[in-house]
Amino acid sequence: MVLDAIRAAGTISRVELTQTTGLTGATISTVVRRLINDGLVVESGRGESTGGKPRVLLQLEPSSRYAIGINLDHAGIHYTVADLGGSIVASGSLPGAGSDSPRSVLERTVRDVDAALEAEGIDRSKVLGIGFVSPGPIHLPVGMTFVPPFMQPWAGFPLRETVESLSGLPVLLENDATASAIGEYWVGGVEHTTAFGTLFLGTGIGAGVLVNGAVYRGASSNAGEIGHVCIDVGGPMCWCGSRGCVEAVAGPGAVVREALELGVPLTGSSVAENFAELAAAAKRGEQPARGLLERSAEVVAVAAQTLANIMDLGHIVLTGPVIAIAAEIYEPAIAAQLKGTFFARLNHRIRVAVSANAAQAAAVGGAALVLHTELAPRLPGPGRPVIH
Repeated sequence: MVLDAIRAAGTISRVELTQTTGLTGATISTVVRRLINDGLVVESGRGESTGGKPRVLLQLEPSSRYAIGINLDHAGIHYTVADLGGSIVASGSLPGAGSDSPRSVLERTVRDVDAALEAEGIDRSKVLGIGFVSPGPIHLPVGMTFVPPFMQPWAGFPLRETVESLSGLPVLLENDATASAIGEYWVGGVEHTTAFGTLFLGTGIGAGVLVNGAVYRGASSNAGEIGHVCIDVGGPMCWCGSRGCVEAVAGPGAVVREALELGVPLTGSSVAENFAELAAAAKRGEQPARGLLERSAEVVAVAAQTLANIMDLGHIVLTGPVIAIAAEIYEPAIAAQLKGTFFARLNHRIRVAVSANAAQAAAVGGAALVLHTELAPRLPGPGRPVIH
């Protein structure tokens, strides 16, 4: 609680910590002394005088600890290394999961991460752990259990056990949308008292929600699957087994499929590459690409409205690889939908923003997950260890 309050404030005095946390002055003094002794917090000068002796200010020592985030996806693997303050000090990308065995994919990923740590001169003893992020649904003790057809080799594969064995570090598992929400909370400047969500558009569509700094995960840590809300009972089959899901109607795969049916020449070797071609054409105003993406944005906007209405959000952040290349199409549609139809719009406005880290949101979120667990611990859910 105290570390998180210091992180959120940037710099803060002991007196202000008592006001922010509700803890007594004696407790704050004891906790702060321990944090300073552990090298996590430093005194950083004095604040302005308010009539008495200027108060000593505290702040995190960013280089005292680090966290790693790894995002596994069929389209690509991204990793980030973040310091205690959430700043990204190293990052990299690798080819996607493809047809290689899960173990070989993880071996090369861990090798690349180790090389990045060495290149940055980071002492491994300062690394808290790895946040390993992948498309949901996630079974925390293992990994992915129910996966899209193109990721079948990963179904039931012991992700956490394998990554811990290869890296020698503690590992936390999370789905990409929830991780992106944690990342925005940590590095995106979201107020810790704000109820907010992220709408994550990547290979699939999902959402993550935090309320008062706490992640809402649901019974099995798979809350927020907004991409699998039905919007057309007679719509196309979705890989999840339902019909007319948001993802099946408006996800990147659906957009690419419609484009091919219309005879649009696409040269990519994957859905991600073909969608990127369509996004580039749409931003140039070319049809039918522009119309296809605008229709997708309209459907995703309804999903955003559903998320906002159910959770009464005050802030939605749009993120993920799709937003990184097509925010100018999706953001206006979502903002307009929420402005006109958000149920509680007469009570409060809902802010819509685009993530500054959209392309690497899930990997950033993986690192933030580790930091969040360390600095703002909550009771762990099933299979979710607390990193010490």
